[in-house]
Amino acid sequence: MKKMRTFVVIISLISLTMSAQGVSKHAFGIRFGDNNGFGGELTYQRKLSEINRFELNLGYRNQNDFDAYKLSGIYQWIWNIDGGFNWYAGFGAGIGSWNDSRINSNRNDGLFINADGDVGIEYNFGIPLLISLDFRPEIGIIGNYGSNTDLDIALSLRYKF
Repeated sequence: MKKMRTFVVIISLISLTMSAQGVSKHAFGIRFGDNNGFGGELTYQRKLSEINRFELNLGYRNQNDFDAYKLSGIYQWIWNIDGGFNWYAGFGAGIGSWNDSRINSNRNDGLFINADGDVGIEYNFGIPLLISLDFRPEIGIIGNYGSNTDLDIALSLRYKF
């Protein structure tokens, strides 16, 4: 009986923590990172449940004779740390294309597809602002844009609505 009571208390506390995180229904903003030049991305988050959301990012790079586009989608789980602080983890994929026409390059271009992971921490302000810092490893599946594995660390600012 004592084990059953302890189990019920633990499940109740977990349920309270999950509902207290206040994930916004929508958030739109900019993600500042650096993964093979995707220094800026437009980012959108959509709440799926109290503990899950979907994130969509669109990045563009243009540098001298090199340009690239990338679209990535990440499914995330969110856990509350304290008050407005949350941490999250997820997985997804990215697709894009690039064109390298620099004189000293092999003049490569093409399509690439990545498998993405995501781990981060965020703070929800009392105003409609969400700030986050995340780490996104990307593993190349198709195409040879960059190397086979890229590590992306980024800071994001989003407007919640």
